[in-house]
Amino acid sequence: MKRDLLLFIAFSLLIMVAPQFFEGGYLMNVLVFVGINTMLAIALNLLLGYAGQISLGHAGFFGLGAYLSGVLTTTYSLNPWVAMPVAAITVGFLAGLIGFPILKLKGHYLAMATLGLGIIIYIVFNETVELTGGPSGLSAIPNLQLAGIIFDSDVKNYYLIWGMALAVMLFSINLANSRVGRALRAVHDSEIAAQVLGVNARLLKVQIFALSAVISSLAGSLYAHTMTFISPTSFGFNFSIELLTMVVIGGLGSIYGSFLGAALLTLLPEFLRGANDYDIIIYGGLLVVMVMFMPGGLVRGIPALFRKVVEKVGTGHA
Repeated sequence: MKRDLLLFIAFSLLIMVAPQFFEGGYLMNVLVFVGINTMLAIALNLLLGYAGQISLGHAGFFGLGAYLSGVLTTTYSLNPWVAMPVAAITVGFLAGLIGFPILKLKGHYLAMATLGLGIIIYIVFNETVELTGGPSGLSAIPNLQLAGIIFDSDVKNYYLIWGMALAVMLFSINLANSRVGRALRAVHDSEIAAQVLGVNARLLKVQIFALSAVISSLAGSLYAHTMTFISPTSFGFNFSIELLTMVVIGGLGSIYGSFLGAALLTLLPEFLRGANDYDIIIYGGLLVVMVMFMPGGLVRGIPALFRKVVEKVGTGHA
């Protein structure tokens, strides 16, 4: 536990000083999105990597948080700091209700059910034009303010988003190392064995599903108040697949792996802009290579590769 705390402190310091190495502008905006995607990847990793429950609809929870916070602040003039927890609690409650019947399913049946849920939410965003703006989106969402500071620049948003992301990361690390985290891993390995040991597997799965939705909702609210404009295209099926890819590439069952996957999948498209129509081929090829040669993800694959290089160098000198 002490090692985890020291690692988290070192990581936090690195994140906090990172803006000093950039002049701001576009790259700083991309790093803001890395923070948002890190929160989303952690949320999905708690469900998939620790509890072993797949979801292809997490973009829907992300969108619900964004739209609830956006509508409450623009239409009903609610303070954004009040709208965010209201949205998170609402989304968590809905996820809990939906989770009880859906999480009875397993494997590809569960994947299809969550996929259907995500599509339904996406359709609602498009069809409720009077409330959400429909395909045209929702605009004029206010920026967050705190102690007289308006978060209306990339640097300010960076510290806001990453402050929240680090809080989510610390909470998730503590959860993973707790009794609940051990119960989640037991359910992941064998649900029947976990039940024999006294774990209420069904209730635990619903609870982690709801918690995952709450974190996704929080990320959505931050996204809405950072961008000040949202549209349904940001919360479709493609983004759910992208989140799943972040978790797999970063490393299942690893909080820091979620960050690595989010960073890679957020930054990679920026380097592939000149590839035109070939970017999707490069993207797919990277995923295939990762699954083949680093099935444990970057967080486990990079140290393993480093150890192999050191061993070969040592053998060569010997």
